[in-house]
Amino acid sequence: MQIQSNIKKIHDDIRAAAQKSGQDASRVTLIAVSKRKPPEMIQEAIDAGHRDFGENYIQEAMEKIDLLGRKSATWHFIGHLQSNKAKFAVKYFDLIHTVDTVKLAQEINRQAQKIGKIQKILLQVNISREATKSGAQESEVVDIAKQTCRFDNLHVSGLMCMPPFFDDPEDARIYFKRLKQISKEIERLNLPNTAMTHLSMGMSNDFTVAVEEGATLVRVGTAIFGARQ
Repeated sequence: MQIQSNIKKIHDDIRAAAQKSGQDASRVTLIAVSKRKPPEMIQEAIDAGHRDFGENYIQEAMEKIDLLGRKSATWHFIGHLQSNKAKFAVKYFDLIHTVDTVKLAQEINRQAQKIGKIQKILLQVNISREATKSGAQESEVVDIAKQTCRFDNLHVSGLMCMPPFFDDPEDARIYFKRLKQISKEIERLNLPNTAMTHLSMGMSNDFTVAVEEGATLVRVGTAIFGARQ
């Protein structure tokens, strides 16, 4: 059960990072990133007691979730979401991490209204201003939060970012700190339908640094399931 032992090791690393920095490890959820992984591997993780999974592609995710069962886990959408796929994201996912425009938030709200759901979302920030990455610019995020909070079928539950990949995870720390600062700025506004509960940041190579800086959701794929085929 390699997957089970990998998950245990990551939980141990999360606890150590939290302890080192005075964070509460019980507030950190490990999301097993299962994109491009067969359902059998996800089932193995479920059998090992793991419950949170992240998927990047709507079509692939729908097929796997239909097979494994909607209630078998908590499902996180962590890929780029197009407005025309919003209805599927709302139907299948507990938390959508990648909302970066008011237009997308509005469409998610409309689809959630149709099925009587309060959809939890995170606002994605392009914290490193990379042209190749999705996410709102830092300068736009507070304004997006102010507009998105008016949608009654959405709950803005925090922020998400994806810093550049660094060989030395320490180099990502400045980006994690900045996301936390933006989160506090939004929190001070006391907006309706909004709570800065979550910081979704940190991946296989840098999640321990993210935990030290206050991450509550870490997205780990390779360190659990192995390198992508």
